[in-house]
Amino acid sequence: MSNSTTSSTEADETPQYLRPQSNSLGGSIRGYVTKVRGGEMGSLPAILGLIILVVLFSLLRPTFFTPLNFANFFSQAALVVILAMGLIFVLLLGEIDLSAGVTSGVSAAILAVLLEKQGVAWPLAIAAAMASGIVIGLFIGFLVARVGIPSFVVTLALFLAFQGLVLVIIGEGGNIRITNDVVLAIQNSNLSPLLGWVFYAIVVLGFLLGSLNGRRQRLSRGFSAPALSVIIVKTAVIAVIGFVVVWILNLERSVNPAKNPLSGVPIIVPIIAVLTLIFGYVLTRTSFGRHVYAVGGNVEAARRAGISISKVRIICFSICSTTAAFAGIVYASRAASVDPNAGRFVVLSAVAAAVIGGTSLFGGKGRIQDALIGGAVVAVIDNGMGLLGYPAGVKLMITGGVLMLAASADALSRKRSITTGK
Repeated sequence: MSNSTTSSTEADETPQYLRPQSNSLGGSIRGYVTKVRGGEMGSLPAILGLIILVVLFSLLRPTFFTPLNFANFFSQAALVVILAMGLIFVLLLGEIDLSAGVTSGVSAAILAVLLEKQGVAWPLAIAAAMASGIVIGLFIGFLVARVGIPSFVVTLALFLAFQGLVLVIIGEGGNIRITNDVVLAIQNSNLSPLLGWVFYAIVVLGFLLGSLNGRRQRLSRGFSAPALSVIIVKTAVIAVIGFVVVWILNLERSVNPAKNPLSGVPIIVPIIAVLTLIFGYVLTRTSFGRHVYAVGGNVEAARRAGISISKVRIICFSICSTTAAFAGIVYASRAASVDPNAGRFVVLSAVAAAVIGGTSLFGGKGRIQDALIGGAVVAVIDNGMGLLGYPAGVKLMITGGVLMLAASADALSRKRSITTGK
């Protein structure tokens, strides 16, 4: 009786959209349709919007879907996607971190000063930049979780303060150029075509084995698990999409291939894939991940279940700021320099990406994949409208409108769930 009660409690702590709805492919499809009809659309609107935008821009501007622009798209989206991944941990708690962007700026400034002015070796410079993110995250988490200051107030204050800190770190020069080859390679180099296919094979095989292992673990614990057919279909979809992406990226895309050949998967792509794998595992396969969803879904219920609310909040803010620090390194690599404006405005795009991708602003609902999907939507809007010649102001208005639609859908979905008691 006790074991049965324990298993039931564990199952109840798992978010509804993380639980398999049926053991069969048909049942899974019916379960998904039922969730959509009930208002739990997840990333579906973002995916449909992404498809429509890609088709629209491809028709209006043929250069949109060329190999060169396709590769540039990944580099443009990388900073927003990485920052959004970290923000998802905070948003799942129903909190916000407005300082994440300038935290990336602080990290980038520390990296630039150590590399170019102090002559520090790149491993130590990168370690110091990442350490700054950890310290900032712990500080924010302490103020929010222990002192009790609302996260909006804390991170807004730091948003202002860190802009000044970046100026202090950079100094009078105003701009520091990055010349280190390793740092520059993060956003400006590519895998060889062969390594690109190896990466593709690892991703597909890793997804298949990870899904099979997850199914085995759920069955061994007496939980429902997806049918093999469901796993095979998902793997096939990923394999097809991945094949198309790698094939396009391996095409020659240089304007002058005779003098400057250019092909291969950008190095930033496997980096983002690894981050997605790690963060996805943390949220869906660990007790900490279950605690994050529990706290975001119902703080009081989580407290009564014995979950340390303060600890979860501090860790989540630390993950967010550390990820932001890495985003700062990515920024420095792409821009090949660091200036006082580093990271000042990107946090808004990152929050937009997470919410557009399906993460709820009310907490308790979201996945790491939301950062990828939402980031792709934001990047496609920016890239496509840039090719069409629209000014930055118009692009910002369109992105803001899309964010408003996503937030409205989230609010209506939450209201419907409360009304129906689901």
